[in-house]
Amino acid sequence: MEYKHVVQYYETDKMGITHHSNYVRWMEESRVDFLAKIGWPFERLEQQGFASPVTRLECKFVRPSTFADVITIYTQVKEFDGVILTFEYKMEKPDGTVVFVGESKHCFVNLEGKPIRADRACPEFCEELRKQKEVK
Repeated sequence: MEYKHVVQYYETDKMGITHHSNYVRWMEESRVDFLAKIGWPFERLEQQGFASPVTRLECKFVRPSTFADVITIYTQVKEFDGVILTFEYKMEKPDGTVVFVGESKHCFVNLEGKPIRADRACPEFCEELRKQKEVK
């Protein structure tokens, strides 16, 4: 799924390039957007009684981006087994230059923070994630 982000001036460093920490924020922005587009915004997940914290990040910085660049972030489900969910991300400039690739892994917890199996807690959500994995 596609999400667009315009690099803001405050996201750049002294050298005029995007500070590396922002790519992690953009991963989250695109993931939140992805879930909303498939009908599962964060509010709905919380209403169902669970959350999905990040347990691992992998980041590969390929090329720099700079102020005012329009970055298209492609987000998709890479793996999902009912317990662990892995998203993958590719970020590109309009000319197709890849600036970043990465992954985020997530577990599932109830609202008290105790680990749960998402496939048992919310089968509807899990079915939608499995469909999205097949869309690749």
